[in-house]
Amino acid sequence: MLSAAALQILVSRLTGIAEEMGAVLRRAAFSPNIKERADCSAALFTPAGELLVQAEHIPVHLGSMPASVRAAIDVFGATVRAGDQVVLNDPFAGGTHLNDITLVAPCFVDGQLVGWAANRAHHADVGGMAPGSIPAAATEIYQEGLRIPPVLLTGAVEDILCANSRTPDERRGDLDAQRGANVVGVARLAAFAGAPLDEITAYGERRMRAALAAMPNGTWTFEDQIDSCGPEPDQQRPARIVVTLTVAGDEATFDFTGTDDQRPGNVNAVEAVTVSCVSFALRSAADPTIPANGGAMRPVRVIAPAGSIVAALPPAAVGAGNVEVSQRVADVCLGTLAQACPGRVGAANQGTMNNTLIGGTGWVYYETVAGGQGGRPGRAGMSGVQTGMTNTQNTPVEALERSFAMRVRRYRLRTGSGGAGAAAGGEGVERELEMLEPVTVSLITERRASRPWGLDGGGPGSAGENWLLPAGDAARAERLPDKCTVRLDAGDVLRMLTPGGGGCGG
Repeated sequence: MLSAAALQILVSRLTGIAEEMGAVLRRAAFSPNIKERADCSAALFTPAGELLVQAEHIPVHLGSMPASVRAAIDVFGATVRAGDQVVLNDPFAGGTHLNDITLVAPCFVDGQLVGWAANRAHHADVGGMAPGSIPAAATEIYQEGLRIPPVLLTGAVEDILCANSRTPDERRGDLDAQRGANVVGVARLAAFAGAPLDEITAYGERRMRAALAAMPNGTWTFEDQIDSCGPEPDQQRPARIVVTLTVAGDEATFDFTGTDDQRPGNVNAVEAVTVSCVSFALRSAADPTIPANGGAMRPVRVIAPAGSIVAALPPAAVGAGNVEVSQRVADVCLGTLAQACPGRVGAANQGTMNNTLIGGTGWVYYETVAGGQGGRPGRAGMSGVQTGMTNTQNTPVEALERSFAMRVRRYRLRTGSGGAGAAAGGEGVERELEMLEPVTVSLITERRASRPWGLDGGGPGSAGENWLLPAGDAARAERLPDKCTVRLDAGDVLRMLTPGGGGCGG
């Protein structure tokens, strides 16, 4: 067995490879969504496909990526060769939603498989019925874009993908960046042939079991809601998400029995997304220093009823499951952990990614807009940050206006939106985008009806709001639904007010 120092050095060196992969991917990417916002993630895996190390990128990507690697191994594990890369985005075969394209590459040294390098990046458009490929009106996955099962990435496959995108040159550039990131990862991982990689995952398991054993045994339940599942009147009703956490000794079970069935709409998550939320919430509350690897999840059982909105089955539309249901699943998991681990969990974050998708002539823009973090025990929540299952940055105003036919009219904190409490919730954001040409806008947002909850007597954060200002005239402002696809003319302004975080402590 390695000494503690040697083990930490090994983990740090391997983690550095994943960080370098992410840097290569961002620097080489064509799209502002990846280059500027860092909407991408990278990790290394054992020969068996278990998560070995990850960069500190996007929780919903990283927690679900093992399912993609598993799907690639299931199809190509016995035939894959050095230099091959497997591509997939099928949510029902290891993916999350169609925009997230994953590349998986094997690392061989002298004919022996050392492990796998993988990265995932959100492509701004992969086809479908609206620019951005998360159409608010989608009820089946076929309407959301091109669906790719695990296949070898070849020129022909790339041609098919690009032919289905409104921005094919951008897609080629982003795919090249992903290829390059894996090439670097494979080359660096090869230097670790013969290293005791299994000790890393065994260490993750020991740390998680110790953290669970330090919690009290018991059962706790928490529930929350998704405000709506789409823009139609029959979709504008809440869906229930409930989880029961049971801790017994050094093991834990997260049981989502009682959660509503999947809905006609795109607010459905596949099981891999739900597992990623459990992993994020548990590490956050139990001990954030626990290594993020497959071993840490060995003592954890996730029960997600098939056909529910946390384990959707085909042909359900799932575009918003990755970005909105994931936030609420994290909320309910943290709600149970706040009961099991008092003092370690804060109030609810904004609970939405405020997805904004806009398509014009030859361009497609995608961004998730920041909001308020929940107040934490003894510390106020941060303002204007990404929270929960996302960890992206914003598109700088200069890059946005250079790349897209839009102008940023206003971008500031939303004063007074954080929940009251001894530790106040963080403020949301107020942002206005002026369109410089006719465009199609899709909004996929949440917490426009429900509010981010407070904790231990703290008040809720403010709900978000979406507005259209025709020709920029605030006197004619029209309230937009939480989920919609609309046409805007040149001069129209989209105003978004994002939720604040809940307050903590009375």
